Amino acid sequence: MQVVSTTDHRLHDPQVEFEQSAAQAPFEHPGRAERIHDALAADSSFRVVAHRSFGTGPIEAVHDPGLVRFLESAWGDYQAAFGATREVIPDVFFHDRLRAGLSAGREPEHIGGRLGWWCYETTTPLVEGTYGAARSAVDVALTAAELVAGGERSAYGLCRPPGHHASRSLYGGYCYFNNAAVAADHLVRETGSKVAVLDVDYHHGNGTQQIFYDRDDVLYVSLHGDPRRAYPFLVGYDDETGAGRGSGCNCNFPLPERTEDDHYLDVLGVALERIAAFGADSIVVSLGLDPFVTDPICDLSITTDGFERSGRLVGGLGLPTVVVQEGGYDVDHLGENVRRWLTGLRSGAAGGPARPR
Repeated sequence: MQVVSTTDHRLHDPQVEFEQSAAQAPFEHPGRAERIHDALAADSSFRVVAHRSFGTGPIEAVHDPGLVRFLESAWGDYQAAFGATREVIPDVFFHDRLRAGLSAGREPEHIGGRLGWWCYETTTPLVEGTYGAARSAVDVALTAAELVAGGERSAYGLCRPPGHHASRSLYGGYCYFNNAAVAADHLVRETGSKVAVLDVDYHHGNGTQQIFYDRDDVLYVSLHGDPRRAYPFLVGYDDETGAGRGSGCNCNFPLPERTEDDHYLDVLGVALERIAAFGADSIVVSLGLDPFVTDPICDLSITTDGFERSGRLVGGLGLPTVVVQEGGYDVDHLGENVRRWLTGLRSGAAGGPARPR
């Protein structure tokens, strides 16, 4: 399997984030991607390749062009307005109730207000290299998608920063551009086919859901911690099923605390049946390894063996598969967990198309 990777992710290296009312070292840091890269590079069944550059066109196909312009200039604009600082985090956030009964809101002119217009939370700081890293992460995902569109059975994009929390017009949740959504949309546009996005990150991919919520050419299916207790809290409930033409094309499977391998695989089997019924021609997997039993910011109990079994089940569908990296914060186990999930995917695909259960 080809692994698309870049050292550009190191450009995004914040030293602090604000979470649970405290400043702390970020859980999402360059060491995550380094561990994954090293684990895959050491396995001869994987081949690391460089990414191509695709420009901003595929990004602006799913994101507001204003978000792209903002992220390109925001760090420098903030330095000019406030003086030198390493991390840039909003002080205020736009909320529609702030202007209830008034005219529609509009993007502020001052960078202090613009930050809260385009960002929705405090764990996603901007540093000088964030925009470059985020652009490269999209290129990694698109390169993997091009490999699959060109005939590869599967390809893995080692994307960092991750992407599935970035919606059409907002960044947050460690995510700036939605790598999986850009890759899925690119496949639809290039091939005219139907694509399923399977999100197995612990945290619901609110951004991916929002981007495709009214579309019928992309099915979004997510297994995640129940938002009644898990980030992003406001989105990810099982009654969110799509709108308009996309009605029925959004499937959420909220999971109870301490879900273990067997129950998780049962739910994954149901999710894969939905993908098969949709008639997807290919899959984009948002691969989060944070359901792991010892992940520091999650509360499921999936083991390394469970990850390999999960990958094998996905591979058993026999569909071309693009895998893009999302979360996973037990760094000591992250590389092996990714390797085992991908090993399962490859072995499942080798067995040919199969029923998911």
